Amino acid sequence: MSGIDTLPPLREVIAAHGLSAKKSLGQNFLLDLNLTAKIARQAGDLTQADVLEIGPGPGGLTRGLLAQGARRVLAIEKDARCLPALEEISAAYPGRLTVINGDALDIDPLAHLTPPIRIVANLPYNVGTELLVRWLTPKEWPPFWDSLTLMFQREVAERIVAQPGSKAYGRLAILAQWRCEAHIAMSLPPGAFTPPPKVSSAVVHLTALPAPRFPADPQKLERVVARAFNQRRKMLRAALKGFAPDIEDKLIAAGIQPTDRAETVDLERFCALARLV
Repeated sequence: MSGIDTLPPLREVIAAHGLSAKKSLGQNFLLDLNLTAKIARQAGDLTQADVLEIGPGPGGLTRGLLAQGARRVLAIEKDARCLPALEEISAAYPGRLTVINGDALDIDPLAHLTPPIRIVANLPYNVGTELLVRWLTPKEWPPFWDSLTLMFQREVAERIVAQPGSKAYGRLAILAQWRCEAHIAMSLPPGAFTPPPKVSSAVVHLTALPAPRFPADPQKLERVVARAFNQRRKMLRAALKGFAPDIEDKLIAAGIQPTDRAETVDLERFCALARLV
């Protein structure tokens, strides 16, 4: 019996079902159930919320979420090998866990969830950033979720919370911080995982703001930021050349010097520029 529920320890579950992490699926399993429960706690009080989990694997974080009182968990798992282990968890928590076998990039979770909704996941490394960008760029804001509590490679986590002037500051920081409060909630060494990845990991917690921090058209802001950081070593008058015939005037009007580089420009001024172009 494990420390958080009556189910077997994860090492026994993995052995019983012949599970091994697949590199092709970006899998790294967290086997310490005390650690998965700690990650679940970073999402706050779950007793009145439905939770979306992507890539549960053998179900360590799933068990943490259910043990923390999540009203309902929807777990989307691409690897069919993991389904029997997840079904055992479902049986131990009757009516509180729904498992869908499929690709999270192709599945609309809203048919299975009731607001308020929180997303908590040890994201597969190979799709983590793509999923985050999707959740940060819906057609309408506020989004369907209240908060995101997500595990990433440490490098990606630092890009999400980065401030102007740092090497990590870029498109991801602006997308996240324009519409969310974001902070790194906890860090994990490679040895916490099986197999150990080559890099450290971190859990980022993002809370959706009711409205963006500064007014801007999302598509224009995304285009300006993408162009600016695509050539981040160039001065902005060169990086954004062709974006508008009078780009230098627009940069100055937004409070940006034409000789500035993208990594020195804060979110408010990028939004001002997006309103002008």
